[in-house]
Formats: sequence, structure tokens, C-alpha cells
Amino acid sequence: MLKRLQLSLALLLALPAVAQDYNDSVPRELDEIVVRERRGVRKLKGATNTALISAAELKRAACCNLGESFTTNPSVDVNYTDAATGARQIRLLGLSSTYVQMLTENIPNFRGAAAPYGLGYVAGPWMQSIQVSKGASSVKNGYESITGQINVEMKKPQADPSLSLNMYYDMMNKLEVNADGNMAFGDKWSAGLLAHGENGFSSHDANNDGFADMPRVRQVALMPRVAYLGNEYVFQFAAKFLNERRNGGQDEKHAAHMSAPLYKILIDTRRWEAFTKNAWMFDRDNDGNLALILSGSSHSQDASYGERICNVDQKEAYASLMFERKWESIHSLSTGLSFNYDNYRFRYRFGSTGALDALDEHEAVPGAYAQYTFNMDDKLVAMAGLRYDYSSVYGSMLTPRMHLRYNPLADLSFHASAGAGHRSPHPLAEYSYMLASSRNIIIDSDLHREDAWNFGAGADYAVHPFGKKLAFGAEYYYTRFSNQLMLSLDRDPHAAYIYSSSARSFSHALQLEVTFEPLEDLSFTAAWRLTDVKAEYTPGVLSQKPLTSRQKLLFTAGYSPNMGLWQFDVSCAVNGGGRMPLSYKLPDGSDAWPETYKAFPQLNAQITRNFRHWSVYLGGENLTGYRQKSPIVGASDPWGADFDATMIYGPLQGAMVYIGFRYNITKYL
Repeated sequence: MLKRLQLSLALLLALPAVAQDYNDSVPRELDEIVVRERRGVRKLKGATNTALISAAELKRAACCNLGESFTTNPSVDVNYTDAATGARQIRLLGLSSTYVQMLTENIPNFRGAAAPYGLGYVAGPWMQSIQVSKGASSVKNGYESITGQINVEMKKPQADPSLSLNMYYDMMNKLEVNADGNMAFGDKWSAGLLAHGENGFSSHDANNDGFADMPRVRQVALMPRVAYLGNEYVFQFAAKFLNERRNGGQDEKHAAHMSAPLYKILIDTRRWEAFTKNAWMFDRDNDGNLALILSGSSHSQDASYGERICNVDQKEAYASLMFERKWESIHSLSTGLSFNYDNYRFRYRFGSTGALDALDEHEAVPGAYAQYTFNMDDKLVAMAGLRYDYSSVYGSMLTPRMHLRYNPLADLSFHASAGAGHRSPHPLAEYSYMLASSRNIIIDSDLHREDAWNFGAGADYAVHPFGKKLAFGAEYYYTRFSNQLMLSLDRDPHAAYIYSSSARSFSHALQLEVTFEPLEDLSFTAAWRLTDVKAEYTPGVLSQKPLTSRQKLLFTAGYSPNMGLWQFDVSCAVNGGGRMPLSYKLPDGSDAWPETYKAFPQLNAQITRNFRHWSVYLGGENLTGYRQKSPIVGASDPWGADFDATMIYGPLQGAMVYIGFRYNITKYL
């Protein structure tokens, strides 16, 4: 480890000399004009509260995949669900990722069985941008968004011809390689290919509990795509193929000291997805178009947790027909029809022996929507939408949503939103990580659709002291469930109860943010967030949601001197304390774990040296070294009744250093 760190530091320190040699070898006939992309998270001006995370912003950290793309974003948290499988989930407005609608190029994606590991299915270098919408979102993409939407835009084949390569290696002996390229065929046709490969060559057990701190992941993914841009017709097609193996659990190094078999966790995933977009433009001056979107996916996952098994085959089909047009640049209408079909086939075993149980789920949901937008010179923007859907399982769903934005001044903006959201529960797919424990999994047979309302409001204001921008932002969101799928770990410390509940359940989220740019190449952001998430896990008793921090402080700084030749980025987060689930008693009468956990810091930093077509970066994650102590309960006896790897609230690894290389050629192919 020390040798790797010394090699990384030596390489970075040698960069100025390498750069000088490179510059001396380049003919100096003409000076080059370099146009740099602006870094930072930019708020869009539409009716919804949406922030755009650009590709330049993503490069401020290693950003190996979608799950690592929110390091500098104060609104989104990404946490591990357990200490054995590497499953991660997003938290937005204090609630888990199941209430965030995930989109890929505005198409619903990573639902059901793909949700626990979907954040690792999108390679960071593949992404062109990410849009994060908070609160009730547009009805165009469906009824499932409750706390917001996260839309990922991939690199497009119709962009300027380019060839890119990205390599990453860290001190945990993990290697990633990404490549993408695109070419034009005439004036209208273009094609691109994105490739990704990663492999963890060894496992690590820093706390010596016998379990690997993180599973070794081997993944290969390919995404070819084609685009046709005509005058009246636009066509896009893309397909993605992914194969992944996760190997976790007890480390083979401890096999000699074990009398019982090793407790292993193996998760094999094979996934493909494809979509096509078709648009006919009949009135370009007024953005008049008719669009047809078709997509499908197949997700096959075989998972074993010790002797427990949960295999799933999930197939999805989605279709959307949309009509859009503007009138007099003030009024715009979007209306359409949609259809969504889900097919789940589970084969599982919660016990250590016996035949596999079977569960098949089917749901077809046709729907229709209409959305009207009023835009008065971007000073007053109002959007109202209504959609009706009919589920073959849960019946009718009505989803009204409304957004309002008022910009009385160029540097002053107010926004408000309200809307409903619905979701079909699939507990075996969404809570499969709970099998990484000895808990008795009890799923109620009478499950209902989840229904919730979300209300939000906020303001943004900027001043310019000495000609430098100082921006302030404040926002508040309230989410209330009328029916929710609950996971209760408080009834019995040796059981997990999954059931539908119409009891009280809500979330309050308040966020304050300030950004200052004292220099053109220097920016600071500070944010504070308070979340209050409560539910009746015990009838009549309102309790804080366990394993959820109530507060968060985030500070980020970015500095890019010398026309961006160097880039220095730092982010420091302090995650507040929270509540732990009900604990069992040890033989001496004490609790197996404390009732609460304390606040903890995390520090990330990265240095990048940019050249004409390539760059080298060196960084570190969790440099404060904080690591949750004994994240796996009962690790010494994983076959016993007290084993539990799901009591996770903080980092599982200590300080980690990485190094990477980026290469890009544009317009030279």
C-alpha cells in the first residue's frame, strides 16, 4: 500500500517536468485557444426545481459510477445498505432511493431488482450530465416519482467525433478501464460505442472480523448506439449489455481458522436493456413534435447469502407516445399515452435447507397524461399536470402535480411545488440485502400500493460584492405517506417485518446553501441540511427512521489556476448522528449495539493535471479515516442467530488513495 502511494505521489510530482518536455517538443507556430467547460452544479430555469451536474463537475472526483457522482452535491446522499453485498441506495429528502424515480435519457430505469445495485451499472465516464429534480416532478415520465427524479444523460453519438479512454486504480487493488468513441456517417447518421470493465483483484479486511470490507466486483458492460438526425424525423437506438459478479463474505484467508464452512455471498447478474426514440417535427418554429419511445430490459440475478437464496428474473417493457407544441412562446402543451409492463419471477429460500419457494408477479399499467406550461418571459413559469393510470394489480391512480416559479429580479427566484406519487411494492427485490443476516424475514401477504404527497418551496438569491457572485439558496420539502411499505427492525432484533401501513409516516427536509466565487477559477460551496423522518414502526409510537442521519454539513472548494492546467478539489462532509434499530441483549445484560450513533466526518480531495488531450489525477476518499466499528454484528459466528450485516450507517473502509488517467481526442478522427 505504501509503495503504491509513493508511486502515485512521485508520478504527480513529476508532471511539471513531463509537461515542460511535452511543450518543448510541440511546434509553436500558432497559439491555441482553449475553451473550458464551467464547473459547478447549475440550477435550470424551468418550473421544476432541477439542478444540472455537468461532466466537468463529475470530474472533480473519481466518479467511477453513478453511485459516486454526488460527492459534491448537498441534496443527495449515497449509502451502503449492508456490509457484505456492496448494495447502495440514494437518499433524497431523507427517504430511500425507492421513492426517487431513476431515468436514463428520460426513460424509467433501474426499477425493482435492479435498484439495489443499479447505481453501479452506469460508468462515470459514460455520463454526459445528471439532472436532479426535487419534489413532485413532471407527470410526463410516469407516476412513480415521490421525492424527485434523477435523470442520467449518456454521451451521444451525434456529438463531435471523439475518442476517450479512462483508467482508474486504487490502493484496494481495484482496476477500471473505460473507453468510448463515436463517428459520423454523412450529415445525418452517427454511431457510438461505450465500453466498461472493472475488477477487484483482492479482498481487504481492515478490521480483522473475518469478512471482506467490500465484495470483489467483476463487471463488463457495452453500450452501442446509433442516431439519425433528419430535418423532419429524428431517430435514436441504443442497447446495453452487462455482466457482473459480486464475491463477498468471509475471506478465504480465515478458512484455516474456521471449523464451520465459510459464509460466502455470491451475486451474479446478467442484464440487457434497449430503447429507441422516434420524433417527427411538424412545426419547428413552435417546437411541435410527435414522439414515440420504446424500451425494454431483462434482468437476471442469482444470489446466495450463506445458505439463503434469492434468484430473480425481471422483464420490463415501456412505451410512451407524446405530443408537444408551443403557442406564442407563452403557452405549451404536452400530452401523451404510456404503457408499462413488469414481470417478476422469484425463486427463493429464507432458511438453510429445503426446496426453493416460487413467486411470480405481473403488472400492466396503461396511462394517459396532459401537462400545460405558462411562461411569461421566464419571469413567471407555471406548470400543471395530471395523469391517470390503471394498474392490473392495484386499480386506478390519479396523479396531479403543479409547479410555480417566480423570478421578480435577475438574481431573485422563488419556487413551489405540490404533487402526488404512487409506487408498486416488490419487497423481495428491494429488500433482498436483508438476507445478509440471520434475521427471520417476515413479509405480509396483504400488500398495498404506496401513495404519498410531496410539497415544497424555496428561494434563491444572489448578490455581487466587488463584482464577485455570492449566491444563497433555501428550500423546504414535506413528504406525507397515506400508505407505505414499511421495514420494521424494532419489533424483534432477530426479525425483519415487511408490511403495508397506513399509519403516520412523513419526512421534513430543510436545506440552506451558499456559494461564493471570489475568483474566476476559485469557488466555495457550503450547505446545511436537516431531515426529520418519522413513522409508526410500533403502533401508536412515532419514531425516527433508523440508520438515517438527521443533519449534514457539506463544504466544497474548487480551484483551477493557470487556465485550468491544474485542478484542486476538496469536499468535506459531516454527517450527523441518528438512531439505531432495536438491539438484543448480550449475556452480561448490555446491548449488542448502542441506541444511537454519533456524527462523523468524511474528507475527499483530488488533484488533476490537464494537458491538451489527456490528464492525470490523484485523489483520496475518506481521508479522515473514519470507519464504522464492527459493522457486522456476530461476525465470529455467521451461522448463528445473532449474525447481522445490515446495521450500517457510516463508511466501511478507511482512507483510500487512487490514481487515474484520462485521454480524449475530439474532432481529430
